[in-house]
Amino acid sequence: MSSSQNPPRCSWCGDDPLYCRYHDEEWGFPQRDGRSLFEKLCLEGMQAGLSWITILRRRADLRIAFDGFEPTPLAAWTEEDRLAVLERPGVIRHRGKIDAVCGNARAVIEEFNDLDDFSSFIWSFAPAADAGQKRPATVDDLATETADSRRLAKALKAHGFRFIGPVSAHAFMQSMGLVDDHVAGCHRATS
Repeated sequence: MSSSQNPPRCSWCGDDPLYCRYHDEEWGFPQRDGRSLFEKLCLEGMQAGLSWITILRRRADLRIAFDGFEPTPLAAWTEEDRLAVLERPGVIRHRGKIDAVCGNARAVIEEFNDLDDFSSFIWSFAPAADAGQKRPATVDDLATETADSRRLAKALKAHGFRFIGPVSAHAFMQSMGLVDDHVAGCHRATS
């Protein structure tokens, strides 16, 4: 296999084609679209207690089930809507997580002027470019939480968000490119 078909990657993605594509095309790429940031926060909450590959495999179904993760329709979901989604195939059947998605949608609508304002809020927690972050040599060097992720989780909770703690906030920050945690030698490492 040529190196272009199998370039060096962060070892956490293994050799699953879906995971490799996620690593190569999404993880760690700076994302400023407010709807995409909201979706990822919801998916991080859904992932709690599960593996990320489980969420990736169900992401298309979750997008359909949760109105494309558009905050306005989700914020208006009724009790009947929440019960109905529990019956849909491909969803994570956890009532607390479903309630959190709807509650988080309400928090976005009530606490921020629009999704651009939400994006600006999220990105205000990105470490400064000159913060001296050292590229991890291996996945063992990756932090599971940081001072920035603790601040982000605390601020989100203050705005009414649920199912987001410092560890999931850090995973969110890594995946959405607020921090670049591709390990040294990975073909996606930027420096």
